[in-house]
Amino acid sequence: MTAERALTPTPTAYRWRWPALTALLLGEAMNLLDATIVQVAAPKIHADLGGSVSDIQWFTTAYTLPFAVLLITGGRLGDIAGRKRLFVIGVTGFMVASAACAVAPTVGLLIAFRVVQGAAAAVIIPQSIGLIKAMFSGPEMSKALGGIGPVMGLAAVCGPVLGGVLTHADLFGSSWRAAFLVNVPVSLIVLAISPRLLENRAPDRPTLDVIGTLLATAGVGLVVYPLIGADLTALPGWSWAAIVAGLCLMAVFAVHQRAVAAAGRSPLVEPSLFAHRGFPAALMTSASFFAVTNGLMTVIVLQLQLGLGTDVLKAGLTLAPWSAGLAVASWVAGAHLVRRYGHRMMSLGLTVLLVGALAAVAVYHEADPHTYPTPLPFALGVVGLGVGLFSPAFFTIALKPLQPREIGSAAGLLNAVQQLGATLGVAVLGSVYLESAGDGGAPAALHAVQVAFRVAVALVLAGFATSRMMTGKNAPDDAGAGH
Repeated sequence: MTAERALTPTPTAYRWRWPALTALLLGEAMNLLDATIVQVAAPKIHADLGGSVSDIQWFTTAYTLPFAVLLITGGRLGDIAGRKRLFVIGVTGFMVASAACAVAPTVGLLIAFRVVQGAAAAVIIPQSIGLIKAMFSGPEMSKALGGIGPVMGLAAVCGPVLGGVLTHADLFGSSWRAAFLVNVPVSLIVLAISPRLLENRAPDRPTLDVIGTLLATAGVGLVVYPLIGADLTALPGWSWAAIVAGLCLMAVFAVHQRAVAAAGRSPLVEPSLFAHRGFPAALMTSASFFAVTNGLMTVIVLQLQLGLGTDVLKAGLTLAPWSAGLAVASWVAGAHLVRRYGHRMMSLGLTVLLVGALAAVAVYHEADPHTYPTPLPFALGVVGLGVGLFSPAFFTIALKPLQPREIGSAAGLLNAVQQLGATLGVAVLGSVYLESAGDGGAPAALHAVQVAFRVAVALVLAGFATSRMMTGKNAPDDAGAGH
């Protein structure tokens, strides 16, 4: 990994570093909030703007897909042009795109503006850690980096509830548009503080792999696009052709990355990462895990609002125990349990997640199609506990065997695959739900959410298998696995 430098002054002498940290943490939280707020508000947006029911999936995937494929490029741009500059550009773009989403008169324009939002988020997020390292040193840096987890946990807790509250409140007739407008004042606060950030870039300017970015974007897009709103049991020929073409482009991308590295230039993805047996397994685990968590959140909201007819506030509150369980378990696991139990926490987290998912299936099985399932929030709270127990251990184990020069590329790729998994989860589980529900009313919707949860259970079981591949002979097993 290339050495980095802060331009001036030295971190320990910089008295504005803590206010500047606030701007970075708000920028991170804003992007997580935006995804969860919109998931809860999506059925209301559909009811207002019309269009196909599958557009509900696009309200999320139009954000997470460009976020995923441009995340590594966003980090490389910060290396080249300066992380402070890119952070400010990203926040400004995110604010403008949010305002445009809020006033979008049609579904097509809203989806287009969501794409811009996702691209802006891909510019914002990669800059944070580099800027923190520029402004802090020693124990202060550990403390500053440690602030990211609690802020993300708080954003996860607030997102679904805030989405429900803002949309339900209908302030000044804004309805769902408030879910986007809330980003504007937050962005203005971040921009007001951002002059206090120190500029930071790599001293040896890397090259920008434009061809690699285009190959990755086209490949992932061709795979994901045919899955959204489709009957996955009867995909037409053009869908299969697009998926095959996308997979071929991703294979070309892999070859291109090796060629770029061999030529002494800067690849988007460090090829040596795949020499570590556990790292490809970590990518597969990340994709399946985040497909489950984001996909299930989408189908729960769809069943509650479209199938059962509950309002957006109740849908948001239903997800609150999930978010609360995630935040609490993530903090406990990250602060205490991972140090002591190492990779065993991944298996424990997946087990608790599986128990929660099966409990939700049982709740849906016993539920009346026309009545709110009162025990559901308790089952979702167990799901959240599993998610929170798994995540800190997963990222620790995935990065621990790597060389220092590989960490930056690995972290960027893991984050990108996380967003890609979220995109695929919304596409696949959302399509499973919508195809099963059809126009059959509340009974069909109840059956459809059970089908989607069963698919999610299969993905969790796949996650068990791939996570075991991460923890082979050389895997960390004890306190050394901790933070």
